[in-house]
Parts: sequence; C-alpha cells; structure tokens
Amino acid sequence: MIHTEARLTDPDGLFEALIASHRDLTPEASRRLDARIILLLANQIGDVSVVREVIAAAARVGAPA
Repeated sequence: MIHTEARLTDPDGLFEALIASHRDLTPEASRRLDARIILLLANQIGDVSVVREVIAAAARVGAPA
C-alpha cells in the first residue's frame, strides 16, 4: 500500500526546487531531467511493486472521468 496523504515536511520548498531545476531548460532537457529524477526516486524506493503502485495511482489521478 502506498502513502497518498501529505507527508512532506516542506512541500513548497520541494516544488520550488523542482521548478528551479527546470529553469532555462529546453522542453527536451526538462523531460530528460524528469526521467532521471523519476529513476533516482524509484531506485530509492527499491521495490518494483511499490513503484508500479505509484505509477498506477498517478495515472488514475490524471485520468479523464
């Protein structure tokens, strides 16, 4: 089971850091950075089944009704 409740101690700071990391990047470079961030976070999680749950949950949130 994945955690979907807010758990970040500084969500605004995290958002600002993500935005800053993309500043001045081309769209392609921004997508590559996103991919690297995702892969590093997935590696931190370390459990493919949990990462798959996260992917599924994220897809459900963005899915049209």
